Amino acid sequence: MIVVSAASGALGRLVVEQLLIRIPAKDIAVAVRSPESLPGFAARGVQIRRGDYDVPDTLPAAFEGADRLLLISSPELDPIRRTGHHKAAVDAARKAGVGAVVYTSFLDADTKADGVTAAHHVTEQALRDSGLGHTLLRHPFYSEAFINAGLTTAVAAGELWDGTDGKGINTASRADLAEAAARVLTEDGHLDRAYDFTGARWTYPELAEVLTQVYGKSVGYRQRSEPTAGIQGWLEQQVRSGALERQTDDLGHVLGRPPTPLHRAVRELVPGSGS
Repeated sequence: MIVVSAASGALGRLVVEQLLIRIPAKDIAVAVRSPESLPGFAARGVQIRRGDYDVPDTLPAAFEGADRLLLISSPELDPIRRTGHHKAAVDAARKAGVGAVVYTSFLDADTKADGVTAAHHVTEQALRDSGLGHTLLRHPFYSEAFINAGLTTAVAAGELWDGTDGKGINTASRADLAEAAARVLTEDGHLDRAYDFTGARWTYPELAEVLTQVYGKSVGYRQRSEPTAGIQGWLEQQVRSGALERQTDDLGHVLGRPPTPLHRAVRELVPGSGS
């Protein structure tokens, strides 16, 4: 039995779809806050269980019978609350006798204990201390944070503005990461390993060229001199600092193919770009 936690989120749903390609639905269970949110999976024979990170008492039963548990990280952004969710989940997995845990961590969580990696760093240590067999899937930022419907504005204007100074970006699509998780859950040889996943590195000047090719309309690259506000500005600062330039072969190794390249990501993630 494979159990997927937080399966009602975008990544979790994609993982379940990948699992359904590989194993019978009767061998899949999902642990979610609101079981009624996944009628489609229930109709296909997937077991739907209540497993709410905010209600730790629901987790042991939700994880019961799991040969492998995919512990998808909590959507909670506050590191203290997120850490609490993860520790409760690890403890519940131990109490439920889970065979092995596959955890969606974040790049550099093994060496950095602050910022976006804070809760992941603690969770990785909690898994080591638990005695449970486990596999760590350290994710990069999702490609969807950068390559999305907002790019249609740039296409319409014929100009792609950004503040990354042309630095490299190593994002990966949710679809690639979901397939990798499903492979780790259903294949042998991954136990007690840590994977540092990165996609094919790209830059905003390259993105402008791809948009031009895909839409058949000139899209010029423009560099902003002033930082933008909000989450986009924070992401751009991360890129400018070089924090997203790291590259590994781990994702391609697990997938058995190269990660999705930039031109295909644009076609799949940006409305009206075709397929």
